[in-house]
Amino acid sequence: MAKATTKAKINDAAEDATSASGQIDARIAELGDWRGATLAQIRKLIKEADPDVVEEWKWRGVPVWEHAGIICTGETYKAVVKMTFAKGAALEDPAGLFNSSLDGNTRRAIDIHEGEAIDEEALKALVLAAVELNLSAQALRSGRSRKKA
Repeated sequence: MAKATTKAKINDAAEDATSASGQIDARIAELGDWRGATLAQIRKLIKEADPDVVEEWKWRGVPVWEHAGIICTGETYKAVVKMTFAKGAALEDPAGLFNSSLDGNTRRAIDIHEGEAIDEEALKALVLAAVELNLSAQALRSGRSRKKA
């Protein structure tokens, strides 16, 4: 019986390492500097804003947070941690968090540099607005498909 329990624990650990959440954990640990701490903080705030968020690992190593569609990504570069909101151009941003990718028709991003403070409440509000937008778009799609039938 002990062997089966040990084997199950090993399998659970291996699954955690290959799950999206496990891969994000590994990325944060691998960075080991301000970028890892910033990515961890962003992740915490997203989960606080939306406990139903789903973590994904896409495009060869990009953390992605979804709820009824992509909310945002969390990319790390040498000098910046970038949160790209998939439908950011459609979101109200009263706190002025968006500071990158402002020219496009769809996405908007927040570049966070070393030492910059994150406006936690404004970021949570932006995440919730993105979720609401995704849910409303999903409801519209769902309504259209019922009307066609």
